[in-house]
Amino acid sequence: MINIILVVINVLVFFWEISLGQQIEPVLFNVAFVPARFWYLPGALLPNIITMFVSMFLHGGWLHLGGNMLYLWIFGDNVEDRLGHARYLFFYLTCGLLATLAHAMMNPESRVPSIGASGAIAGVLGAYIILFPKQRVTTLIPIFIFITVREIPAIFLLGFWILMQIFFGAASMNAGDLQSAGGVAYFAHIGGFIAGMLLVVLLGGLRRPTRAVYSDDRWRITRGSSGRR
Repeated sequence: MINIILVVINVLVFFWEISLGQQIEPVLFNVAFVPARFWYLPGALLPNIITMFVSMFLHGGWLHLGGNMLYLWIFGDNVEDRLGHARYLFFYLTCGLLATLAHAMMNPESRVPSIGASGAIAGVLGAYIILFPKQRVTTLIPIFIFITVREIPAIFLLGFWILMQIFFGAASMNAGDLQSAGGVAYFAHIGGFIAGMLLVVLLGGLRRPTRAVYSDDRWRITRGSSGRR
């Protein structure tokens, strides 16, 4: 339920962005998180924290929104099933905040607004690889000029994804700023992924939820897993 609400909020906020028209850039600069503003305006701590939350629901285009929401839709519900609604919301927002801080630490001089749900979603992916490493995920695999569809274990798909983030993140350290690095906040992805792996354990995600099963004319309590994908 919370996962669906998060998707809906992200989509609604994006439509709000579209409604801004030509004013979108100055508005986003004011409401989104900017690392340099965070480090060099310490007196504005509360506004900076607010912009961290706001930035989690802002996106830079249809592809940015669509890609993030696809990952959230595929992986988020299973993590929510394991954590429960309230803990999942806390988990998601905390991963987003820690991801933003990781980006700010690695890009303290950046004046480019940091927007997107990818840091928080990276936390979801980190949790998923801990909770459901063997769960098979349907994905597209390019083979030369062809594309095939295969089911592969989550640990391989998400492990490959985070290795790519680390590789490109290391390469981006030689770039002058975020724009020259392609506009991707790789260290937000890395920070969010690590935060998700740790938080899901701290929040008790490894304890499988109990569920009631009707058998032999009586209820009994068993332990089950919610890895559906």
